[in-house]
Amino acid sequence: MTEPHRLPDRRMIALNRPAAWSDPRAAPPHQHADGGGDEPVVRPFLMTGGRTAPLVDGLRIETLVHARPAALSAPLRFEQQTVVRLCQQPRSVAEIAAALDVPVGVARIVVGDLVAAGHATAQTADELSTAAIERIRDLVRAL
Repeated sequence: MTEPHRLPDRRMIALNRPAAWSDPRAAPPHQHADGGGDEPVVRPFLMTGGRTAPLVDGLRIETLVHARPAALSAPLRFEQQTVVRLCQQPRSVAEIAAALDVPVGVARIVVGDLVAAGHATAQTADELSTAAIERIRDLVRAL
């Protein structure tokens, strides 16, 4: 017996791919709550391999991530490649989450994988400036 097609789960995360990569056999598009953009989606647990905790402890939303230039040519998954390109200049975990359009917990796992593999470094400041805290707050609100 075949089940009728189910609509995408609203907890699914949109996969940011160029339009040229469209595959007519791909999963049905995801309609955003705001009525905009039809995009294929990837569930968060697929991006994290089903894990809910990062391989590296201490990754907070303000942790700065810097990817090594050599990681640009490493064979990485799509979201890891995106983080490596983005983090050629130091970025916070919150900025990475906003750029990937994923929850902060998912970004922490992706970053943890990159740090554990030696493709990136993570540095946490002992004390944050008010401007940095306000910037992080604004980025988290954008999620």
